[in-house]
Amino acid sequence: MSAWVLPDQIADVLPSEARHIEELRRSLLDTASGYGYELVMPPMLEHLESLLTGTGEALDLQTFKLVDQLSGRSLGLRADSTPQVARIDAHLLNRQGVARLCYCGPVLHTRADRPLATREPLQLGAEIYGHAGLEADLEAMELAQACVLAAGLRHLTLDMADVRVIDSVLAGVPLSAEQTHLIHAALARKDAAELNTLSKDLPADVRASLLALPRLYGDVAVLAEARRTLRPSPLLNEALDGLQWLADHLSGLDVSFDLADLRGYAYYTGMRFSLFARSERQGGAATHAELVRGGRYDEVGAIFGRKRPAVGFSLDLKELVQVSPRRALKAAVRAPWGNQPGLRDAIAALRAAGETVVCALPGHDHEVDEFHCDRVLTQHGGGWSVQPV
Repeated sequence: MSAWVLPDQIADVLPSEARHIEELRRSLLDTASGYGYELVMPPMLEHLESLLTGTGEALDLQTFKLVDQLSGRSLGLRADSTPQVARIDAHLLNRQGVARLCYCGPVLHTRADRPLATREPLQLGAEIYGHAGLEADLEAMELAQACVLAAGLRHLTLDMADVRVIDSVLAGVPLSAEQTHLIHAALARKDAAELNTLSKDLPADVRASLLALPRLYGDVAVLAEARRTLRPSPLLNEALDGLQWLADHLSGLDVSFDLADLRGYAYYTGMRFSLFARSERQGGAATHAELVRGGRYDEVGAIFGRKRPAVGFSLDLKELVQVSPRRALKAAVRAPWGNQPGLRDAIAALRAAGETVVCALPGHDHEVDEFHCDRVLTQHGGGWSVQPV
């Protein structure tokens, strides 16, 4: 095999796309900073138990594992940064009040989570620790919305669910872990026939609720329908009331619900959301891409000895750059290479003023490069000045 061939679903990022990704990274981190979020940079490599405890089987299967030759302990290459940020909040910051943290860095997956996706996403996220109220949930959603808008995307749809809905339906029902897993999987697939089989020996109200759940998706009317058709309980009311409050306070996007959506069930403890945006970049055809996932995960810090309320979101910048509009390339100045009096000083002054100055090396005056040079530095009247091309 050729030495230059990369592993499957791992790719280099070339200059034009890398520039776009970096511009987005800066813009989105600035957006998070504007909301009061502080940047943290967790390591790529950690002890395996620190990365995986409490995160569920799915993340375990996504994590590359190796042995530390110094200690002999099992290490993992992070597949998600959230457990690391929880560790930072619990042990390094150890604040008593609210902590707002954001991050951006590569993660590695043993398998891509969908066809044609990369196994090395560039994950950007933001998380709030220390507040259990809906206000933190709303702030996380609004920041996610602001990030997607900052990427130049419009026509946003936010889809919500809450794991407490299924918890309320199955509360008090004696089910094995395997039975529960099968029911969750059937709900995620909206497989009514399988649910009918799995629920045949369950109490009538539980069975009716399970069979109704796959139909409970759509606009805000879904919440009223859920109150009428699902097994009543205080936990169900709390979940539906929370979803209603969030929907009432969100603006500038369409809101939908899918109460049978159980993605991340082992991870989330309450509300979870996905943010979609419409893009028309690909051949003029409109696409509707899921760009952000987030929710409440109050158990994430428990393994670190500090169980704190937590809510946040993450996105993949490599995925976002594929659907966001290209930003105009910053115009540059082309300058000759040489030792003429004042030339080096003129170039340094332009760069200090924020200009991009590309020096044409000897013999390469007419080559095309990544930068759009709409001006040229020329010698004029004993000095140097910038002139239009």
